[in-house]
This record gives sequence, C-alpha cells and structure tokens, in this order.
Amino acid sequence: MYEEIIYEVEDPVATITINRPERLNALTARTQVELKHAMIAAERDESVVGIILTGAGRAFSAGADMRSLAEIAERRGIEQ
Repeated sequence: MYEEIIYEVEDPVATITINRPERLNALTARTQVELKHAMIAAERDESVVGIILTGAGRAFSAGADMRSLAEIAERRGIEQ
C-alpha cells in the first residue's frame, strides 16, 4: 500500500516509520501524502489511542528531499 513509509498497528498504538534510510528519510511529495494517509487511517481506527512517528535507519528525517524539490520545480518550469 505504501512505498515510502511503513504503517503498523499494535493495539493500541499505530507506528508510522518513514522508510527512506538511504536518503536519511528526507521527505518527498509522495512521503508527505503517505504520511497524511497513514495519520488519517490511525485517526479512523477506533483501537488506536496513540501514534508513534519514527524514521528507519540512523536518522529521523533530514527534512525535505532537495533532489525531489528540484525535480518538481523543473517539471513546473521554475528556475532555481
């Protein structure tokens, strides 16, 4: 279902793991969409009373994936 995150529920806690350790879990547009969907899924699950947000590997998240942002800008014709 997800490509860049892992979503698991072990009652009563949902764990969302950003799963891009090779990029220090830098966030792409896809990652952000997947995080939003997982948060909504956890909110709708009546068995979930808490959410843990974590990152795979040695970093939680390096922030925005600059390579991904540059690709988006290029597609939209925006100069850097």
